Amino acid sequence: MKKIHSLLLPAAFLLSAVTIGPARAQQSDPDWMKDIASRITFNGYAQGGYSWNDANGQNVNDFNLKRTLLWAKARITDRWSFLFMHDFSSVVQEFYTDYRLSNDQALTVRLGQFKHSYSMENPLSPTQLELIDVYSQAVLFLAGEGPDPLNGVNYGRDMGLMVFGDLASNKLHYELAVMNGQGVNRRDGNNNKDLIAKLEVRPVKGFRVVASGQKGKGHAVGQAAWNPGVKVGDDYTRDRYSIGAELKTGAYAPGKYKEARPVSVRAEWLGGKDGDVGSRGGYVTACVPLANGLDMVASADYYDRNTDMDYSQTQATMGLQYWFYKKCRLQLQYTRTWSQFQDDYNWLQAQVQFAF
Repeated sequence: MKKIHSLLLPAAFLLSAVTIGPARAQQSDPDWMKDIASRITFNGYAQGGYSWNDANGQNVNDFNLKRTLLWAKARITDRWSFLFMHDFSSVVQEFYTDYRLSNDQALTVRLGQFKHSYSMENPLSPTQLELIDVYSQAVLFLAGEGPDPLNGVNYGRDMGLMVFGDLASNKLHYELAVMNGQGVNRRDGNNNKDLIAKLEVRPVKGFRVVASGQKGKGHAVGQAAWNPGVKVGDDYTRDRYSIGAELKTGAYAPGKYKEARPVSVRAEWLGGKDGDVGSRGGYVTACVPLANGLDMVASADYYDRNTDMDYSQTQATMGLQYWFYKKCRLQLQYTRTWSQFQDDYNWLQAQVQFAF
């Protein structure tokens, strides 16, 4: 019932935009339907495939459907828009409104639930990222994508208010946000709000340097073996930092992955503190076009969940991806994991992505 209600609310909003607005304009403007159609856009994607691993001495394999997302964006005015996103394999992911205050792109306000700004990878769509498992270990844990039991599964999203914009002829991008800190579809577990900031410098085309940070208090929804000092229901320090850079060279047309893809290299170092426990990690990911639609992908990442214990893990991934139509691709990747807290293991994944 909750899921039905969550879908009805945005549907009602969009319906009102389609019916009430045209009712006023219908008498004077015969092209009102064309105007409404131009203001509402729909996008979506699905990712599913096959996975095998021998973690913990077992051979585990299965077919999976990881993500099935659909979102609608309504451009109410040239300055004001609304977006609603739902994952049919999971929960409502995003619902927010943007309002541009400045005449240029220098200042826009966003209110609602959305992907927060911490790290370079978290704000990026899984349709753009190179790895089938999407994010590096450090981003998965520190950005709240899911593996941290203290924070729960939040898909790197939260509820709050953000201001962002581009300055100095788009060579400088900033984001400042006040968030609940509790994640998707949840009320805040304490009265402390999280502050998240990002600064991105783009000195030349195709190159950017990015720093981001988070200052806040978490409210534990579970317990972690590597952080025994934080119990369920505790309020604890939850701070984050990151610094990284990305280089893209060659032919590049955003959204046209099959037709024009750059050589890309992205690297980032991240760290955080949960209660009294510090953690840190980093990654390097590269993607090199080999032929029409075919890329080679390579990535190495390291993450230490507790810098005072033997709780680090290193992964190396190699693979290929083939863009067979616009944003649609086939992926095949092998990952080797070396771990201090479990047996080393191998991981083989294949995935197909359909997107529009």
